[in-house]
Amino acid sequence: MTFTKRGTLAASLTALALAAATVLAGCSTGASDDSDSADSSGKTVKIGVVGASDPYWQTFTDAAADENIKVELVDFTDYNQPNPALSAGELDLNQFQHIQYLADYNVSNDDDLVSIGATAIYPLGVFSTKHKNLEDIPEGGTVAVPSDPSNRARALNVLQSAKLIELSDGGTLFSTPDDVDASKSKVKVTEMDASFTATSLSDVDAAVVNNDFVTDAGLKFSEALYQDDPSDDGAKYFINIFAARAEDKDNETYKKLVEIYQTNKEVQAGVLENSGDSAIMLDTPVADLQKIQKDAEAQITKSKG
Repeated sequence: MTFTKRGTLAASLTALALAAATVLAGCSTGASDDSDSADSSGKTVKIGVVGASDPYWQTFTDAAADENIKVELVDFTDYNQPNPALSAGELDLNQFQHIQYLADYNVSNDDDLVSIGATAIYPLGVFSTKHKNLEDIPEGGTVAVPSDPSNRARALNVLQSAKLIELSDGGTLFSTPDDVDASKSKVKVTEMDASFTATSLSDVDAAVVNNDFVTDAGLKFSEALYQDDPSDDGAKYFINIFAARAEDKDNETYKKLVEIYQTNKEVQAGVLENSGDSAIMLDTPVADLQKIQKDAEAQITKSKG
């Protein structure tokens, strides 16, 4: 399976390895009546995001307007609400999550939201405001990780790769803090909502911080003490995507919005700049995304069975 990278020259990422709110800002209830049609031209498309203030979103909205598509961004402060809002018809699309997160949501909620377009893969980094190097983190120190299952497992695998912990299950898509072998690990792990890991840095030795919260916390991607490699084997589950309701997967207007995100040079440059040039931009075929999603959902269902 080939995953096409955008931004420099198209390159193959083979079988890529291991990116919202107690408070909803500015969300009006109910999407437009024709949201389930094959063509939604003329309507306002509501897209749920985490971090609507990131400059590239204005660039994206302006580019959509140039194509006669009016976009309204609905901002969330964490990852818990965009999927339920999409499922309930309060949004038309959302763009905040990777495939593994969507798959876990679908299985846990008996839902059928679907990937309709790739955006990027982001590295997951370990940050600290107390220590300048991994080696400086003391024996018995505490490291915070996101508490949602998909990002938690990825974070634990990052910490194992950084040699801060050892996982008794060897490290899987379903690892939990219970799998940390304390006798062989340098640090203790504490979990919390992904939106709090960065703001907790004054209270812990380090934290694994999701891409959405790095710059908002005043951190720089270049300051990460360690990060995983998004081009490693298996990262396909962490491709970030646009998600829609299943009945809207062939909506031509939504396809056009995905195309704008993937091909508009200013949007792409803005995403890269916002990520500290760490993002790998993708235009992975939708059929591949949906195959990866089905595979992830099957694995999650089996793990919970």
